[in-house]
Amino acid sequence: MPPPSAAGDPDALPERHPHPGYRLALPDHPRPIVLIGAGGIVRDAHLPAYAKAGFTVASITDLDLDRARTLADAYGIAETYDDVADAVAHAPADAVYDVALPPEAHIRVLEALPDGAAVLLQKPLGNDLADGVRTREVCHRKGLVAAVNTQLRFAPYVAAARELIAAGTIGELYDVEVRVSVNTPWEMFPYVLDLPRLEINMHSVHYLDLLRSFLGDPTGVSAVTVRHPTMTVANTRSDIALTYGDRPIRVVVSTNHDHHFGARYEESFVKWEGTRGAVRAQLGLLLDYPRGGEDRLEVVTDDRLDEGWRPLAFAGSWFPDAFIGSMSVLQRFCEGSIPTLPTSVDDVFRTMALVEAAYRSAAAGGEPPPYDG
Repeated sequence: MPPPSAAGDPDALPERHPHPGYRLALPDHPRPIVLIGAGGIVRDAHLPAYAKAGFTVASITDLDLDRARTLADAYGIAETYDDVADAVAHAPADAVYDVALPPEAHIRVLEALPDGAAVLLQKPLGNDLADGVRTREVCHRKGLVAAVNTQLRFAPYVAAARELIAAGTIGELYDVEVRVSVNTPWEMFPYVLDLPRLEINMHSVHYLDLLRSFLGDPTGVSAVTVRHPTMTVANTRSDIALTYGDRPIRVVVSTNHDHHFGARYEESFVKWEGTRGAVRAQLGLLLDYPRGGEDRLEVVTDDRLDEGWRPLAFAGSWFPDAFIGSMSVLQRFCEGSIPTLPTSVDDVFRTMALVEAAYRSAAAGGEPPPYDG
């Protein structure tokens, strides 16, 4: 059933009751981490995040052992391996396995982990929904405590906005917009260049997942996604609209990764508008990537309109701080300090269902106009 609207009880809306896991807290009893993968995301986000949080990384595994050893030396990691089975054989009994690999490697690695292990998978959950189904099946069969690294849910500015929205400061949400217009250097990620699905599956999945974490599951998805006419990579620009039953809310994601015309009109933000005000978070990471631009979080409220948009305090950024949150929420669930796991494979599978619906909608080509009356 769709959530209630203002005609019912605004306090019952899902964004008013965020999961306790979205509070940016560390586990009381941190577990050692076994890292599987030593690529750029591990170098730029996982390891800096874990060092900042004080987490112990017991080992790092990569087919390129020299690459693993370079990162191990930089972060004081005692053990390196080029084989997952070796890493598992020498892992601490209470290890959390952090699988930072492309989705086509997930099932092979999951099958090698001990039954019942705690594991954090890199997003997306698969290259398509069928991959997600297979991944979910392996996790269930092996009894894994499996989460997906949907880190944008834990970005510091998102956490601050979530708290403010939950408090009712801006009233009932009636418009949520994600807009990205940047020049994305896809060549920095060679493994994506030949994928048949690119933008929604590898990028807008973040925003679809974020929207679900605020508003719950939509009842409908409409989408357009297209490639650049002079590029060989798959879709790089998308518009996605989500419907929430009869709730009067516009929810849209608009992305353009081909804006190579300079910084003046680049955009990267999430904006929540409500009946008493609005909040806007600028995602600086995507501006002039990978160097990044300024993060900002601002609020405006009807009772102080004359003051305009006011800055809100937060500490940290998407990279690396949000990666602390995605690892922490898994460990907090494992220790029992939160009752359920909001980023579980079962939950994020529903994000993948949105991705699939968006691609199906785009392939259908939209509703033909009745030109002939």
